[in-house]
Amino acid sequence: MDHLLVVLVLLWGSGLQAEDPVRLVGGASRCAGTLEVKQGEWRPVDATYWTLKEAAVACRDLDCGSAVSTERLNENSRTRVWRIKPDCVRSGSALTDCATSLPSSPNVELTCSDSIRLVNGSSLCSGRLEVKSEQSWSSVCEADFDQQDAEVVCRELGCGAPSVLQGALYGEVEAPMWTKEFQCGGHESTLLDCGRSDSTRSTCSPGKAVGLTCSEPVRLVGGASRCAGTLEVKQGEWRQVGESGWTLKEAAAVCRHLDCGSAVSMRHKTYKSGINTWEITSDCVHSGSALRDCVSSQYSYFTMDLTCSDSIRLVNGSSLCSGRLEVKSEQSWSSVCEADFDQQDAEVVCRELGCGAPSVLQGALYGEVEASMWTKEFQCGGHESTLLDCGRSDSTRSTCSPGKAVGLTCSDPVRLVGGASRCAGTLEVKQGEWRPVDTYVSEKVAALVCRALDCGSFVSRETREGSSSRPVWRVTFDCVHSGSTLRECVTPDATYTIMDITCSGQQGAEVMPTGEH
Repeated sequence: MDHLLVVLVLLWGSGLQAEDPVRLVGGASRCAGTLEVKQGEWRPVDATYWTLKEAAVACRDLDCGSAVSTERLNENSRTRVWRIKPDCVRSGSALTDCATSLPSSPNVELTCSDSIRLVNGSSLCSGRLEVKSEQSWSSVCEADFDQQDAEVVCRELGCGAPSVLQGALYGEVEAPMWTKEFQCGGHESTLLDCGRSDSTRSTCSPGKAVGLTCSEPVRLVGGASRCAGTLEVKQGEWRQVGESGWTLKEAAAVCRHLDCGSAVSMRHKTYKSGINTWEITSDCVHSGSALRDCVSSQYSYFTMDLTCSDSIRLVNGSSLCSGRLEVKSEQSWSSVCEADFDQQDAEVVCRELGCGAPSVLQGALYGEVEASMWTKEFQCGGHESTLLDCGRSDSTRSTCSPGKAVGLTCSDPVRLVGGASRCAGTLEVKQGEWRPVDTYVSEKVAALVCRALDCGSFVSRETREGSSSRPVWRVTFDCVHSGSTLRECVTPDATYTIMDITCSGQQGAEVMPTGEH
Protein backbone atom coordinates (compact mmCIF):
# COMPACT_ATOMS: atom_id res chain seq x y z
CA MET A 1 0.00 0.00 0.00
CA ASP A 2 2.83 2.41 0.93
CA HIS A 3 4.60 1.55 -2.35
CA LEU A 4 1.43 2.32 -4.36
CA LEU A 5 1.03 5.65 -2.58
CA VAL A 6 4.63 6.63 -3.42
CA VAL A 7 4.04 5.78 -7.10
CA LEU A 8 0.88 7.89 -7.23
CA VAL A 9 2.64 10.85 -5.62
CA LEU A 10 5.51 10.58 -8.12
CA LEU A 11 3.08 10.40 -11.05
CA TRP A 12 1.20 13.44 -9.78
CA GLY A 13 4.41 15.37 -9.28
CA SER A 14 5.57 14.55 -12.79
CA GLY A 15 2.36 16.02 -14.27
CA LEU A 16 0.87 12.69 -15.38
CA GLN A 17 -2.61 13.38 -14.02
CA ALA A 18 -5.73 11.31 -14.65
CA GLU A 19 -7.49 12.07 -17.91
CA ASP A 20 -10.62 14.22 -17.60
CA PRO A 21 -13.59 11.96 -18.51
CA VAL A 22 -15.50 14.77 -20.31
CA ARG A 23 -14.59 16.52 -23.55
CA LEU A 24 -16.01 18.50 -26.48
CA VAL A 25 -14.73 17.44 -29.91
CA GLY A 26 -14.91 18.87 -33.42
CA GLY A 27 -15.68 22.46 -32.42
CA ALA A 28 -13.87 25.76 -32.91
CA SER A 29 -12.21 25.48 -29.48
CA ARG A 30 -11.91 23.07 -26.56
CA CYS A 31 -15.08 24.70 -25.18
CA ALA A 32 -17.30 23.80 -28.15
CA GLY A 33 -18.22 20.64 -30.03
CA THR A 34 -19.90 17.26 -29.64
CA LEU A 35 -20.07 16.21 -26.00
CA GLU A 36 -18.29 12.93 -25.22
CA VAL A 37 -17.98 11.15 -21.88
CA LYS A 38 -15.58 8.36 -20.98
CA GLN A 39 -16.84 5.47 -18.93
CA GLY A 40 -14.49 2.72 -19.99
CA GLU A 41 -14.62 4.12 -23.53
CA TRP A 42 -15.33 7.48 -25.11
CA ARG A 43 -18.87 7.85 -26.48
CA PRO A 44 -21.03 10.79 -27.55
CA VAL A 45 -23.97 11.76 -25.35
CA ASP A 46 -27.62 11.34 -26.32
CA ALA A 47 -29.35 14.70 -26.87
CA THR A 48 -32.68 13.76 -25.27
CA TYR A 49 -33.93 16.44 -22.85
CA TRP A 50 -30.56 18.22 -22.66
CA THR A 51 -30.99 21.87 -21.75
CA LEU A 52 -28.53 24.62 -20.82
CA LYS A 53 -28.91 23.58 -17.17
CA GLU A 54 -27.22 20.23 -17.92
CA ALA A 55 -24.79 21.84 -20.38
CA ALA A 56 -23.62 24.19 -17.61
CA VAL A 57 -22.33 21.18 -15.66
CA ALA A 58 -20.21 20.03 -18.62
CA CYS A 59 -18.87 23.57 -19.13
CA ARG A 60 -17.93 23.76 -15.46
CA ASP A 61 -16.19 20.35 -15.58
CA LEU A 62 -14.11 21.60 -18.52
CA ASP A 63 -13.25 24.88 -16.75
CA CYS A 64 -14.89 26.77 -19.60
CA GLY A 65 -17.23 29.71 -19.09
CA SER A 66 -21.03 29.76 -19.18
CA ALA A 67 -23.18 27.42 -21.28
CA VAL A 68 -24.24 29.33 -24.41
CA SER A 69 -26.12 26.81 -26.59
CA THR A 70 -27.06 23.18 -27.09
CA GLU A 71 -27.90 21.53 -30.39
CA ARG A 72 -29.27 18.15 -31.42
CA LEU A 73 -27.15 16.48 -34.13
CA ASN A 74 -29.37 14.27 -36.28
CA GLU A 75 -26.54 12.61 -38.20
CA ASN A 76 -27.02 8.91 -38.90
CA SER A 77 -24.49 6.89 -36.92
CA ARG A 78 -24.28 3.37 -35.57
CA THR A 79 -22.12 4.49 -32.67
CA ARG A 80 -23.49 3.61 -29.26
CA VAL A 81 -24.07 6.58 -26.98
CA TRP A 82 -24.37 7.46 -23.31
CA ARG A 83 -27.72 8.66 -22.04
CA ILE A 84 -27.30 11.08 -19.15
CA LYS A 85 -30.52 11.74 -17.26
CA PRO A 86 -31.09 15.42 -16.39
CA ASP A 87 -32.43 14.71 -12.90
CA CYS A 88 -29.24 12.76 -12.10
CA VAL A 89 -27.05 15.66 -13.23
CA ARG A 90 -29.11 18.20 -11.26
CA SER A 91 -28.72 16.08 -8.12
CA GLY A 92 -25.02 16.97 -8.16
CA SER A 93 -23.70 13.63 -9.46
CA ALA A 94 -20.80 13.55 -11.91
CA LEU A 95 -21.67 13.13 -15.59
CA THR A 96 -19.93 9.75 -15.68
CA ASP A 97 -22.00 8.54 -12.72
CA CYS A 98 -25.20 9.41 -14.60
CA ALA A 99 -24.35 7.61 -17.87
CA THR A 100 -26.23 4.53 -19.12
CA SER A 101 -25.58 2.76 -22.43
CA LEU A 102 -27.93 3.20 -25.40
CA PRO A 103 -27.96 2.22 -29.08
CA SER A 104 -27.26 4.97 -31.62
CA SER A 105 -29.17 8.20 -31.04
CA PRO A 106 -28.88 11.90 -31.99
CA ASN A 107 -25.88 13.44 -30.19
CA VAL A 108 -25.74 16.68 -28.24
CA GLU A 109 -23.44 19.49 -29.34
CA LEU A 110 -22.53 22.17 -26.79
CA THR A 111 -21.02 25.63 -26.92
CA CYS A 112 -19.54 27.16 -23.77
CA SER A 113 -18.02 30.63 -23.61
CA ASP A 114 -14.22 30.45 -23.65
CA SER A 115 -13.15 33.17 -21.28
CA ILE A 116 -16.09 34.80 -19.45
CA ARG A 117 -18.79 33.57 -17.09
CA LEU A 118 -21.46 34.87 -14.73
CA VAL A 119 -21.46 33.19 -11.31
CA ASN A 120 -23.87 33.06 -8.34
CA GLY A 121 -26.79 34.34 -10.43
CA SER A 122 -30.37 33.11 -10.63
CA SER A 123 -29.92 32.12 -14.29
CA LEU A 124 -27.14 31.67 -16.85
CA CYS A 125 -27.74 35.28 -17.90
CA SER A 126 -27.09 36.82 -14.48
CA GLY A 127 -24.31 36.82 -11.92
CA ARG A 128 -20.95 38.26 -10.93
CA LEU A 129 -18.72 38.64 -13.98
CA GLU A 130 -15.47 36.66 -14.09
CA VAL A 131 -12.86 36.71 -16.86
CA LYS A 132 -10.33 33.95 -17.56
CA SER A 133 -6.71 34.68 -18.28
CA GLU A 134 -3.73 32.32 -18.00
CA GLN A 135 -5.94 29.51 -16.64
CA SER A 136 -7.35 31.52 -13.72
CA TRP A 137 -10.63 33.38 -13.25
CA SER A 138 -10.75 37.01 -12.04
CA SER A 139 -13.60 39.34 -11.03
CA VAL A 140 -13.88 42.77 -12.65
CA CYS A 141 -14.21 46.05 -10.77
CA GLU A 142 -17.22 48.12 -11.87
CA ALA A 143 -15.01 51.22 -12.32
CA ASP A 144 -13.29 49.32 -15.19
CA PHE A 145 -16.55 48.29 -16.90
CA ASP A 146 -19.41 50.20 -18.52
CA GLN A 147 -22.67 49.71 -20.44
CA GLN A 148 -20.96 49.03 -23.79
CA ASP A 149 -18.77 46.38 -22.16
CA ALA A 150 -21.95 44.83 -20.70
CA GLU A 151 -23.57 44.72 -24.15
CA VAL A 152 -20.64 42.67 -25.46
CA VAL A 153 -20.75 40.26 -22.50
CA CYS A 154 -24.49 39.65 -22.83
CA ARG A 155 -24.17 39.02 -26.56
CA GLU A 156 -21.17 36.70 -26.11
CA LEU A 157 -23.21 34.63 -23.62
CA GLY A 158 -26.18 34.36 -25.99
CA CYS A 159 -28.41 36.45 -23.71
CA GLY A 160 -30.53 39.52 -24.37
CA ALA A 161 -29.53 43.14 -23.75
CA PRO A 162 -28.17 44.22 -20.33
CA SER A 163 -30.95 45.12 -17.90
CA VAL A 164 -29.04 45.63 -14.61
CA LEU A 165 -25.37 46.57 -14.11
CA GLN A 166 -24.51 47.01 -10.44
CA GLY A 167 -21.90 45.94 -7.92
CA ALA A 168 -22.58 43.52 -5.04
CA LEU A 169 -25.70 42.01 -6.61
CA TYR A 170 -24.22 38.53 -6.67
CA GLY A 171 -21.92 38.25 -3.67
CA GLU A 172 -18.57 39.68 -2.67
CA VAL A 173 -15.37 39.13 -4.66
CA GLU A 174 -13.80 35.71 -4.16
CA ALA A 175 -11.60 35.47 -7.24
CA PRO A 176 -8.56 37.71 -7.81
CA MET A 177 -9.19 41.04 -9.55
CA TRP A 178 -8.82 41.74 -13.27
CA THR A 179 -6.26 44.55 -13.58
CA LYS A 180 -7.22 46.11 -16.92
CA GLU A 181 -10.01 48.50 -17.86
CA PHE A 182 -12.19 47.29 -20.75
CA GLN A 183 -12.84 49.75 -23.59
CA CYS A 184 -15.50 48.12 -25.78
CA GLY A 185 -17.28 49.85 -28.62
CA GLY A 186 -20.32 47.61 -28.05
CA HIS A 187 -20.03 45.81 -31.41
CA GLU A 188 -17.30 43.27 -30.56
CA SER A 189 -18.04 39.51 -30.62
CA THR A 190 -16.24 38.74 -27.37
CA LEU A 191 -15.10 40.74 -24.36
CA LEU A 192 -11.45 39.88 -24.98
CA ASP A 193 -11.75 41.40 -28.48
CA CYS A 194 -12.24 44.78 -26.82
CA GLY A 195 -9.46 47.28 -26.27
CA ARG A 196 -7.94 47.33 -22.78
CA SER A 197 -5.83 49.74 -20.79
CA ASP A 198 -3.95 49.06 -17.59
CA SER A 199 -5.96 49.82 -14.48
CA THR A 200 -4.28 51.31 -11.44
CA ARG A 201 -6.07 48.95 -9.07
CA SER A 202 -5.18 45.42 -8.00
CA THR A 203 -8.07 45.16 -5.55
CA CYS A 204 -11.67 46.28 -5.56
CA SER A 205 -13.64 47.90 -2.73
CA PRO A 206 -16.33 45.73 -1.14
CA GLY A 207 -19.51 45.71 -3.21
CA LYS A 208 -17.75 47.01 -6.33
CA ALA A 209 -17.24 43.80 -8.35
CA VAL A 210 -19.34 43.84 -11.54
CA GLY A 211 -22.75 42.22 -11.11
CA LEU A 212 -24.63 41.90 -14.40
CA THR A 213 -28.15 40.82 -15.39
CA CYS A 214 -28.85 40.33 -19.09
CA SER A 215 -32.45 40.15 -20.30
CA GLU A 216 -33.85 36.84 -21.45
CA PRO A 217 -33.98 36.43 -25.27
CA VAL A 218 -37.72 35.71 -25.59
CA ARG A 219 -40.23 37.33 -27.96
CA LEU A 220 -43.68 37.05 -29.54
CA VAL A 221 -43.63 37.70 -33.29
CA GLY A 222 -46.22 38.21 -36.02
CA GLY A 223 -49.04 39.35 -33.74
CA ALA A 224 -50.99 42.59 -33.48
CA SER A 225 -48.63 43.88 -30.77
CA ARG A 226 -45.42 42.92 -28.96
CA CYS A 227 -47.66 41.07 -26.47
CA ALA A 228 -49.12 38.64 -29.02
CA GLY A 229 -47.75 36.24 -31.62
CA THR A 230 -45.67 33.12 -32.09
CA LEU A 231 -43.41 32.35 -29.13
CA GLU A 232 -39.71 32.34 -29.99
CA VAL A 233 -36.63 31.83 -27.79
CA LYS A 234 -33.01 32.42 -28.76
CA GLN A 235 -30.39 29.87 -27.83
CA GLY A 236 -27.70 30.17 -30.46
CA GLU A 237 -30.49 31.00 -32.92
CA TRP A 238 -34.09 32.17 -32.71
CA ARG A 239 -36.56 29.27 -32.95
CA GLN A 240 -40.25 28.84 -32.40
CA VAL A 241 -41.30 26.86 -29.33
CA GLY A 242 -42.99 23.58 -30.23
CA GLU A 243 -46.06 22.06 -28.60
CA SER A 244 -44.96 21.22 -25.06
CA GLY A 245 -48.23 20.49 -23.27
CA TRP A 246 -48.48 24.09 -22.08
CA THR A 247 -51.52 25.71 -20.49
CA LEU A 248 -52.20 29.37 -19.65
CA LYS A 249 -50.21 28.91 -16.44
CA GLU A 250 -46.99 28.45 -18.46
CA ALA A 251 -48.02 31.19 -20.91
CA ALA A 252 -48.35 33.56 -17.93
CA ALA A 253 -44.60 33.22 -17.28
CA VAL A 254 -43.91 34.50 -20.81
CA CYS A 255 -46.31 37.43 -20.38
CA ARG A 256 -44.64 38.40 -17.09
CA HIS A 257 -41.18 38.23 -18.64
CA LEU A 258 -42.23 40.52 -21.51
CA ASP A 259 -43.81 42.96 -19.00
CA CYS A 260 -47.15 42.43 -20.70
CA GLY A 261 -50.39 41.90 -18.79
CA SER A 262 -52.21 38.64 -18.09
CA ALA A 263 -52.14 35.54 -20.31
CA VAL A 264 -55.35 35.55 -22.38
CA SER A 265 -55.14 32.67 -24.86
CA MET A 266 -52.90 30.06 -26.46
CA ARG A 267 -53.14 28.41 -29.89
CA HIS A 268 -51.23 25.81 -31.87
CA LYS A 269 -49.96 26.56 -35.36
CA THR A 270 -49.62 23.48 -37.59
CA TYR A 271 -46.82 22.69 -40.08
CA LYS A 272 -47.43 19.88 -42.59
CA SER A 273 -43.78 18.91 -42.92
CA GLY A 274 -42.58 19.71 -39.39
CA ILE A 275 -39.77 22.08 -38.34
CA ASN A 276 -36.92 22.27 -35.82
CA THR A 277 -38.27 23.86 -32.65
CA TRP A 278 -37.48 24.24 -28.96
CA GLU A 279 -39.29 22.18 -26.37
CA ILE A 280 -39.82 23.72 -22.92
CA THR A 281 -41.31 21.45 -20.27
CA SER A 282 -43.88 22.88 -17.87
CA ASP A 283 -41.92 21.51 -14.89
CA CYS A 284 -38.90 23.62 -15.83
CA VAL A 285 -41.06 26.74 -16.25
CA HIS A 286 -42.69 26.23 -12.84
CA SER A 287 -39.28 25.74 -11.19
CA GLY A 288 -38.65 29.45 -11.77
CA SER A 289 -35.84 28.85 -14.29
CA ALA A 290 -35.34 31.23 -17.19
CA LEU A 291 -37.07 30.00 -20.38
CA ARG A 292 -33.76 29.96 -22.27
CA ASP A 293 -32.28 27.65 -19.64
CA CYS A 294 -35.18 25.21 -20.17
CA VAL A 295 -35.14 24.66 -23.95
CA SER A 296 -34.15 21.41 -25.63
CA SER A 297 -34.10 20.76 -29.36
CA GLN A 298 -37.03 18.89 -30.94
CA TYR A 299 -38.69 18.33 -34.32
CA SER A 300 -42.36 19.30 -34.20
CA TYR A 301 -45.44 19.81 -36.36
CA PHE A 302 -46.93 22.34 -33.94
CA THR A 303 -45.77 25.67 -32.53
CA MET A 304 -47.42 28.00 -30.01
CA ASP A 305 -49.11 31.36 -30.50
CA LEU A 306 -49.75 33.31 -27.29
CA THR A 307 -51.82 36.38 -26.54
CA CYS A 308 -51.17 38.49 -23.44
CA SER A 309 -53.18 41.58 -22.53
CA ASP A 310 -51.30 44.75 -23.44
CA SER A 311 -52.06 47.14 -20.63
CA ILE A 312 -54.05 45.51 -17.79
CA ARG A 313 -53.44 42.66 -15.38
CA LEU A 314 -54.82 41.13 -12.20
CA VAL A 315 -52.16 40.42 -9.56
CA ASN A 316 -52.02 38.43 -6.30
CA GLY A 317 -55.19 36.50 -7.15
CA SER A 318 -55.92 32.79 -6.94
CA SER A 319 -56.29 32.58 -10.74
CA LEU A 320 -55.63 34.59 -13.90
CA CYS A 321 -59.21 35.89 -13.61
CA SER A 322 -58.87 37.34 -10.11
CA GLY A 323 -56.62 39.82 -8.36
CA ARG A 324 -55.85 43.47 -7.75
CA LEU A 325 -56.28 45.45 -10.98
CA GLU A 326 -53.22 47.21 -12.41
CA VAL A 327 -53.10 49.38 -15.53
CA LYS A 328 -49.97 50.08 -17.59
CA SER A 329 -49.14 53.54 -18.85
CA GLU A 330 -45.75 54.87 -19.99
CA GLN A 331 -44.01 51.58 -19.08
CA SER A 332 -45.17 51.52 -15.45
CA TRP A 333 -48.03 49.70 -13.70
CA SER A 334 -50.54 51.51 -11.46
CA SER A 335 -53.33 50.31 -9.18
CA VAL A 336 -56.84 51.76 -9.55
CA CYS A 337 -58.90 53.23 -6.71
CA GLU A 338 -62.36 51.67 -6.44
CA ALA A 339 -63.99 55.12 -6.39
CA ASP A 340 -62.78 55.54 -10.00
CA PHE A 341 -64.09 52.16 -11.17
CA ASP A 342 -67.56 50.61 -11.45
CA GLN A 343 -69.40 47.49 -12.64
CA GLN A 344 -69.35 48.49 -16.32
CA ASP A 345 -65.60 49.05 -16.13
CA ALA A 346 -65.28 45.60 -14.54
CA GLU A 347 -67.24 44.02 -17.41
CA VAL A 348 -64.74 45.45 -19.89
CA VAL A 349 -61.74 44.23 -17.88
CA CYS A 350 -63.10 40.68 -17.54
CA ARG A 351 -63.87 40.52 -21.25
CA GLU A 352 -60.45 41.91 -22.23
CA LEU A 353 -58.76 39.22 -20.11
CA GLY A 354 -60.82 36.44 -21.73
CA CYS A 355 -62.65 35.65 -18.48
CA GLY A 356 -66.34 35.37 -17.64
CA ALA A 357 -68.55 38.08 -16.18
CA PRO A 358 -67.49 39.95 -13.01
CA SER A 359 -68.57 38.13 -9.86
CA VAL A 360 -66.88 40.16 -7.11
CA LEU A 361 -65.74 43.81 -7.17
CA GLN A 362 -64.31 44.92 -3.83
CA GLY A 363 -61.26 46.69 -2.41
CA ALA A 364 -58.57 44.98 -0.30
CA LEU A 365 -59.41 41.48 -1.56
CA TYR A 366 -55.93 40.97 -3.00
CA GLY A 367 -53.49 42.88 -0.83
CA GLU A 368 -52.65 46.49 -0.25
CA VAL A 369 -51.49 48.86 -2.97
CA GLU A 370 -47.86 48.41 -3.95
CA ALA A 371 -47.84 50.06 -7.38
CA SER A 372 -48.42 53.78 -7.93
CA MET A 373 -52.02 54.98 -8.31
CA TRP A 374 -53.88 55.53 -11.59
CA THR A 375 -55.04 59.16 -11.56
CA LYS A 376 -58.02 59.02 -13.95
CA GLU A 377 -61.59 57.84 -13.47
CA PHE A 378 -62.73 55.23 -16.01
CA GLN A 379 -66.07 55.84 -17.73
CA CYS A 380 -66.84 52.65 -19.66
CA GLY A 381 -70.14 51.90 -21.33
CA GLY A 382 -69.52 48.17 -20.86
CA HIS A 383 -69.24 47.39 -24.59
CA GLU A 384 -65.61 48.45 -25.18
CA SER A 385 -62.97 45.90 -26.24
CA THR A 386 -60.26 47.16 -23.87
CA LEU A 387 -60.23 49.28 -20.72
CA LEU A 388 -58.07 51.94 -22.36
CA ASP A 389 -60.75 52.34 -25.07
CA CYS A 390 -63.05 53.71 -22.37
CA GLY A 391 -63.53 57.38 -21.69
CA ARG A 392 -61.53 58.83 -18.82
CA SER A 393 -61.69 61.97 -16.71
CA ASP A 394 -59.06 63.32 -14.37
CA SER A 395 -59.41 62.13 -10.79
CA THR A 396 -58.61 64.44 -7.91
CA ARG A 397 -56.71 61.73 -6.03
CA SER A 398 -53.06 60.73 -6.30
CA THR A 399 -53.29 58.16 -3.49
CA CYS A 400 -55.89 55.67 -2.39
CA SER A 401 -57.06 54.93 1.15
CA PRO A 402 -55.95 51.58 2.56
CA GLY A 403 -58.21 48.79 1.34
CA LYS A 404 -59.62 50.85 -1.54
CA ALA A 405 -57.57 49.56 -4.51
CA VAL A 406 -59.80 47.68 -6.98
CA GLY A 407 -59.92 43.94 -6.33
CA LEU A 408 -61.78 42.03 -9.03
CA THR A 409 -62.90 38.43 -9.50
CA CYS A 410 -64.21 37.37 -12.91
CA SER A 411 -66.07 34.09 -13.32
CA ASP A 412 -64.48 31.13 -15.08
CA PRO A 413 -65.75 30.98 -18.71
CA VAL A 414 -67.28 27.48 -18.55
CA ARG A 415 -70.69 26.30 -19.79
CA LEU A 416 -72.85 23.28 -20.64
CA VAL A 417 -74.65 23.58 -23.99
CA GLY A 418 -77.29 21.67 -25.97
CA GLY A 419 -78.82 19.83 -23.00
CA ALA A 420 -82.22 19.92 -21.31
CA SER A 421 -81.14 22.91 -19.18
CA ARG A 422 -78.15 25.14 -18.56
CA CYS A 423 -77.04 22.48 -16.05
CA ALA A 424 -76.72 19.71 -18.64
CA GLY A 425 -75.02 19.36 -21.99
CA THR A 426 -71.65 19.42 -23.72
CA LEU A 427 -68.87 20.89 -21.59
CA GLU A 428 -67.26 23.92 -23.23
CA VAL A 429 -64.49 26.24 -22.04
CA LYS A 430 -63.57 29.62 -23.49
CA GLN A 431 -59.95 30.55 -24.02
CA GLY A 432 -60.02 33.01 -26.87
CA GLU A 433 -62.92 30.99 -28.30
CA TRP A 434 -65.45 28.48 -27.00
CA ARG A 435 -64.44 24.87 -27.59
CA PRO A 436 -65.79 21.54 -26.30
CA VAL A 437 -63.64 19.51 -23.91
CA ASP A 438 -62.43 16.02 -24.82
CA THR A 439 -63.47 12.86 -23.00
CA TYR A 440 -60.65 12.78 -20.44
CA VAL A 441 -62.69 14.47 -17.72
CA SER A 442 -62.80 12.79 -14.32
CA GLU A 443 -65.85 12.78 -12.04
CA LYS A 444 -63.96 15.12 -9.73
CA VAL A 445 -63.50 17.67 -12.54
CA ALA A 446 -67.15 17.25 -13.59
CA ALA A 447 -68.23 17.96 -10.00
CA LEU A 448 -66.13 21.15 -10.03
CA VAL A 449 -67.95 22.24 -13.21
CA CYS A 450 -71.36 21.70 -11.59
CA ARG A 451 -70.33 23.77 -8.56
CA ALA A 452 -68.83 26.55 -10.70
CA LEU A 453 -72.11 26.84 -12.63
CA ASP A 454 -74.17 26.81 -9.42
CA CYS A 455 -75.83 23.66 -10.71
CA GLY A 456 -75.77 21.45 -7.65
CA SER A 457 -73.94 18.15 -7.62
CA PHE A 458 -72.58 15.95 -10.41
CA VAL A 459 -75.05 13.32 -11.72
CA SER A 460 -73.55 11.70 -14.81
CA ARG A 461 -71.16 12.07 -17.74
CA GLU A 462 -71.29 10.61 -21.21
CA THR A 463 -68.90 10.38 -24.12
CA ARG A 464 -70.04 11.05 -27.69
CA GLU A 465 -68.61 11.79 -31.11
CA GLY A 466 -67.93 15.44 -31.87
CA SER A 467 -67.40 17.29 -35.14
CA SER A 468 -64.16 16.43 -36.93
CA SER A 469 -63.90 20.04 -38.10
CA ARG A 470 -64.10 21.67 -34.67
CA PRO A 471 -61.01 21.80 -32.41
CA VAL A 472 -61.32 20.79 -28.75
CA TRP A 473 -59.60 21.35 -25.43
CA ARG A 474 -57.84 18.69 -23.38
CA VAL A 475 -57.86 19.16 -19.61
CA THR A 476 -54.60 18.72 -17.71
CA PHE A 477 -55.76 16.91 -14.58
CA ASP A 478 -52.81 17.67 -12.32
CA CYS A 479 -53.43 21.35 -13.03
CA VAL A 480 -57.13 21.20 -12.09
CA HIS A 481 -56.50 19.10 -9.01
CA SER A 482 -53.95 21.69 -7.82
CA GLY A 483 -56.85 24.16 -7.48
CA SER A 484 -56.48 26.00 -10.79
CA THR A 485 -59.50 26.89 -12.92
CA LEU A 486 -60.51 24.92 -16.02
CA ARG A 487 -59.60 27.81 -18.34
CA GLU A 488 -56.05 27.77 -16.96
CA CYS A 489 -55.73 24.02 -17.37
CA VAL A 490 -56.79 23.35 -20.97
CA THR A 491 -54.46 22.84 -23.89
CA PRO A 492 -55.37 22.48 -27.60
CA ASP A 493 -56.11 18.92 -28.74
CA ALA A 494 -57.22 17.03 -31.84
CA THR A 495 -59.77 14.39 -30.86
CA TYR A 496 -63.30 13.74 -32.13
CA THR A 497 -64.86 12.59 -28.87
CA ILE A 498 -66.33 15.10 -26.42
CA MET A 499 -67.96 15.03 -22.99
CA ASP A 500 -71.58 15.65 -21.95
CA ILE A 501 -72.20 16.34 -18.25
CA THR A 502 -75.43 16.38 -16.25
CA CYS A 503 -75.67 18.20 -12.92
CA SER A 504 -78.53 17.97 -10.43
CA GLY A 505 -79.63 21.62 -10.50
CA GLN A 506 -82.24 23.53 -12.53
CA GLN A 507 -83.62 20.66 -14.59
CA GLY A 508 -86.26 22.81 -16.26
CA ALA A 509 -84.19 25.96 -16.76
CA GLU A 510 -83.41 27.76 -20.00
CA VAL A 511 -81.38 25.73 -22.52
CA MET A 512 -78.07 27.08 -23.89
CA PRO A 513 -77.97 26.46 -27.70
CA THR A 514 -75.22 24.22 -29.04
CA GLY A 515 -72.24 25.94 -30.66
CA GLU A 516 -73.08 29.48 -29.52
CA HIS A 517 -70.08 31.78 -29.95
